[in-house]
Amino acid sequence: MSRIGNKHIQIPEGVTISINGNTVDIKGKLGDDKVIIPAGIAVKNENGVLICTRANEEKHTKQLHGTTRALINNAIVGVSKGYVKKLEIVGIGFKANMKGKDIVLHLGYSHAITISPLEGVTLKCPSDTDIEISGNDKFKVGEVAALIRAQRKPEPYGGKGVKYKGEHILRKEGKRAAATKAK
Repeated sequence: MSRIGNKHIQIPEGVTISINGNTVDIKGKLGDDKVIIPAGIAVKNENGVLICTRANEEKHTKQLHGTTRALINNAIVGVSKGYVKKLEIVGIGFKANMKGKDIVLHLGYSHAITISPLEGVTLKCPSDTDIEISGNDKFKVGEVAALIRAQRKPEPYGGKGVKYKGEHILRKEGKRAAATKAK
């Protein structure tokens, strides 16, 4: 039994949904999205509530049931509220700034790194050490955030690098501190 797949999706105001064969078209104030429904899964709209049902009890169909429901729900949330990921840069001399729609990162390398956002994703730099990634597609927002973070992941000794806002970095003890304890 798929607990996620059996949950009904409440359609918020301002969002219109049309089911055309094996696709669900979702339109809202922040854009539009399309979710493809796999074989064995049926989606119906009943009085502003979307219900996903499966045709049989096979393992693969059960897996697709929850996944399809989650993808539709993510698309609805994306076109109505949108998604935002926040990153922060830690380190002396590390900074970011905007150049048009692109972001330029100075992360201690000999060169600056320029990253262009994917289609439908916007980047903002409220300060030199903060980055905001927003858009209506959860996957694309997460992908751009991961791409920026991968340019210099936080290291465990000083914590320098690019990290998600609120992310806890496990710290390691340096060699010097370990040597003084041994004596």
